[in-house]
Amino acid sequence: MSYAGIDYGRIDKTNRDPVTGIHYGCISQHSVLQAWADSSEPEYGEQTCPKCGNAVVEYDSDEHGDYHCSCGCADYACTDCELVWNSCDCFPEEPLGYSYDAEGYHLVDCLDSGIMVLKSPYYTHAQFCSPCVPGAGNLDSPMLEGVKTYCLGHDWFDGGKAPYPVYRVDNNQEVRS
Repeated sequence: MSYAGIDYGRIDKTNRDPVTGIHYGCISQHSVLQAWADSSEPEYGEQTCPKCGNAVVEYDSDEHGDYHCSCGCADYACTDCELVWNSCDCFPEEPLGYSYDAEGYHLVDCLDSGIMVLKSPYYTHAQFCSPCVPGAGNLDSPMLEGVKTYCLGHDWFDGGKAPYPVYRVDNNQEVRS
């Protein structure tokens, strides 16, 4: 395919690195499912009071010793409700999302089953994503004439070879699998 698509983020430079100008990449989790499942970490957000929803602080017996505690634990305290909570009560049961921050990558899950490559030591060229992720490059639709897009390296893929050419951000050299 030779049509790069529409840059829905061209006016405000949405979904691109403000320092390098490289577009963020989007790829289906299914394209790298095992590597993503093995490497990503769940994100639960900030601790909140299960009663009022406000932020909690670490429990301090001197400061919160007279707060009511019905569970016999004391991990966090809500200064608004004056209650003490166990840490498992202050986080949601299910993660809010998943991320990966290592080896020069910053990856987060996006939409229902995608991965957004926000930082990478590598880039490739790809078509623009649909309006769902304006300005980003679609790593499931690589294209030599496409937009410069952060990507995943060869080691993320079964068989050790990415379905697109991989270049180093620091020197623009192609990385062979």
